[in-house]
Amino acid sequence: MNSTIALIAGIAPAGLLVAAYIAASEPGMRPRRALAAGRIATLSALAIALVSAVLVAAEGAGTSALIGAEGIGLSFRLDAFSAVMFILVAFVGAIVVQYSRNYLDGDPRQGAFIARLCVTLAAVLLLVTSGNLVQLVLAWIATSLALHRLLVFYPERRKAQLAARKKFITARISDACLIGAAILLASAFDTTDIATLLARASFEGSDAMTSGVVFATLLIAVAALLKSAQFPFHGWLPQVMETPTPVSALLHAGIINAGGFLVIRFADVMVMSVAALSVLALVGGLTALFGAVVMLTQNSIKVSVAWSTVSQMGFMLLECGLGLFPIAVLHIVAHSLYKAHAFLASGSVVEIARASWVPGKAAPSPVTVLASLAIALAVYLGIGWAFGLLELSDIYKLTVGAIIVMGLTLLIAQAFGGGPRLYVIGRTVGASALVALAYFVLRYGVEAMFEGTLPPAPEPDAIAYVVVVLTIASFAAVTVLQLFEPARAASPFWRTMRLHLANGLYADAVFDRLIGALRLPAAGSSEGGTHGRQ
Repeated sequence: MNSTIALIAGIAPAGLLVAAYIAASEPGMRPRRALAAGRIATLSALAIALVSAVLVAAEGAGTSALIGAEGIGLSFRLDAFSAVMFILVAFVGAIVVQYSRNYLDGDPRQGAFIARLCVTLAAVLLLVTSGNLVQLVLAWIATSLALHRLLVFYPERRKAQLAARKKFITARISDACLIGAAILLASAFDTTDIATLLARASFEGSDAMTSGVVFATLLIAVAALLKSAQFPFHGWLPQVMETPTPVSALLHAGIINAGGFLVIRFADVMVMSVAALSVLALVGGLTALFGAVVMLTQNSIKVSVAWSTVSQMGFMLLECGLGLFPIAVLHIVAHSLYKAHAFLASGSVVEIARASWVPGKAAPSPVTVLASLAIALAVYLGIGWAFGLLELSDIYKLTVGAIIVMGLTLLIAQAFGGGPRLYVIGRTVGASALVALAYFVLRYGVEAMFEGTLPPAPEPDAIAYVVVVLTIASFAAVTVLQLFEPARAASPFWRTMRLHLANGLYADAVFDRLIGALRLPAAGSSEGGTHGRQ
């Protein structure tokens, strides 16, 4: 790709910043120019993202010339990965801005909100299309600061202020880690250009693994874990429910993915560090399990969806830790689209949850569980074999496959408790087959799409096998818990455990104390007036 063509990516954030300036300068109850500018800028960004994807498909990857000197300045990288992220962010941004036109209609600060929204989107687009380390670090920091301004949009909401404060502290630690990693990588590979850095890392392989590079990969892993609300710094994410709904949608569908984006962007470097990948896999896997269990105990649909995000981000980083970067990209896209819909249609989510079929309280018998496991395994292996997509020699893909089989087992076992039984079981097995088919087809598609852009998973060593065994065993334990806990929910032990789990095992309490959370009014107290909407 011609380096000049890659500059097309810079038009989108520039347009959003212009729209932000127009929106900020137009106060009033219904700022028509602000709304029009935001809509035009986001739709234009989406159009540019689609054009960029076509150019990448037709001409290959490319990085624009640096607008600056000495490796410091603006440059834009267009490859398969950045093109996908470009389209995803622009698409979600266009929907969120359009939704905000009606959501904040009549609010005297609607223009200011649109301005902050456009600035945040511009920062995210600068991040995902960064061609050099300096721009990536600055865009990373700008994204966090811009999001903070959205989280505290209604300053009288004390709980929102608390969550934003916790997010701010965590983000600053993440920023420091990324700055350190960027300095170490630039020094080790003698360049700030990301494409050149990744090419050198891929070419040199283990010869490039100095202590500085190893430390840089660990810093990248920590920065990603902090950015994506991983245990034990996860508490702020379920607590930002008092922000405007468009902010929740943008956060859960877009910005929270920044940690995964960072790891995948530097995948060629990350695969050389067993330590960094192990940290991602272990912490991500723990958070995925923790978030999934806590999510089941929540009474609020919106809070439950937030805990789901914590869990999904952990699962996505687990995939990164296993070296399954194309699958992690697929996870980011699917999760983003689902969460954007979930928050922007939160009323429908409540209705669907209420109308959903709930299995009986009786625990399934061991025979039922074994039969469900056998059916799930047969469905998974049968679909994979029929389409020639089984890779039984790849332990990382087998690990993800085992997790999918456990999920299907849970689904099928629950169906045995429904009625009419044959109809429910048949429908559930059919749905399970569609899930398995979708997994194999989509996995094959993304692997083909990112071939040459993202590296293959590293060869497993002893540590990798330990991580795999721990991952499978942990997910199996949670599956058993989900199968048998409902029948024992009324017992004193499980009632106590449910209370503790609903509070996240108090893992966030220490953080609350450190930042003075105990000085805030108790939950349910009257405060803040009625300004704005939930």
